Amino acid sequence: MLVGVPKEIKNNEFRVGLTPPGVHELAAHGHQVLVQAGAGAGIGLADADYAAAGAMIVPSAQDIFARADMIVKVKEPQPQECALLRPGQILYTYLHLAPDPEQAKALLASGAVCIAYETITGAGGGLPLLAPMSEVAGRMAIQAGASHLEKSKGGAGVLLGGVPGVAAGHVVILGAGVVGTNALQMAAGIGARVTVLDKNVDRLRQLDLVYGNRIATLFSTAHAVEEAVLSADLVIGGVLVPGAQAPRLVTKAMVARMKPGAVVVDVAIDQGGCFDTSHPTTHADPTFVVDGVVHYCVANMPGAVARTSTFALNNATIGHAVALADKGWRQALRDDPHLRNGLNVCAGQVTHAAVASALGYDYVPAESLLA
Repeated sequence: MLVGVPKEIKNNEFRVGLTPPGVHELAAHGHQVLVQAGAGAGIGLADADYAAAGAMIVPSAQDIFARADMIVKVKEPQPQECALLRPGQILYTYLHLAPDPEQAKALLASGAVCIAYETITGAGGGLPLLAPMSEVAGRMAIQAGASHLEKSKGGAGVLLGGVPGVAAGHVVILGAGVVGTNALQMAAGIGARVTVLDKNVDRLRQLDLVYGNRIATLFSTAHAVEEAVLSADLVIGGVLVPGAQAPRLVTKAMVARMKPGAVVVDVAIDQGGCFDTSHPTTHADPTFVVDGVVHYCVANMPGAVARTSTFALNNATIGHAVALADKGWRQALRDDPHLRNGLNVCAGQVTHAAVASALGYDYVPAESLLA
């Protein structure tokens, strides 16, 4: 199979779909890889590194899309990239379609086979291709929140870890999944006062066994969320419903009653966000203020640490990339139900139930297209 890796064009996105070791793995299976010139330059991966791994360097994204059987990316295709897709071509990347009807419409019109990293499941449960970026985003959420609590950046002027004689800041984490757990590790590590909310009592028990009285755990109800948020200096939104729009847990009225200069970091913004007041921002312009509360809603947070993120992501994605290239998409999806769960759009049909429900499309099971 001819596999193509274009340079990412989303604002301040320096990650790349394949690393040189990933190229080498595909080449070892007999596949040819096209890499756009400069695709990895932002993270120190030179064209010469890709060429040495077996890739052919081509000058433009148009060349990649016109020639490749499968496109491997990181972020969802931008409008100009959607226009380059063709029927039957495989697109293997993050999509986050539920809050993005325009992208969904463009992918449906393209006729391409669109496989989303974020809905591929794992044999042991969970979302293994989303997990590495959730780990990065969860850890970054505390860094970003701590930074924007500084007075010069609009925050209340609170040091999360406190100092002797002065109370630590209060971090509230909505969701105890991968994002929440990694945010918790960072927040507890710097000495913040931490409250974690989740609807899974077993997960809260697990965290309590590890952290004990260093943290507080709360079963998530509307009342518990409101009480926690109103006392917080920093709120991390880390809730996820696979493939679907994130639930809105924090209302505009709650935000209006939060502490002046408090910060919210909405990691769920890729799936629409869990604060009523959220809208996507970029690394170039990461924050806005609503009712005195600083909102950090960057939709590609791991892109800020693009080298770490690229290698972590490739560790998770390369196995399925090889399977798709070796077998073709139909056989690869027949053989692996977890990979099959990643099929979101195919030949003009929506093939993921949560995406179809969120966007109002008819749902067509992937199995019906694999015969």
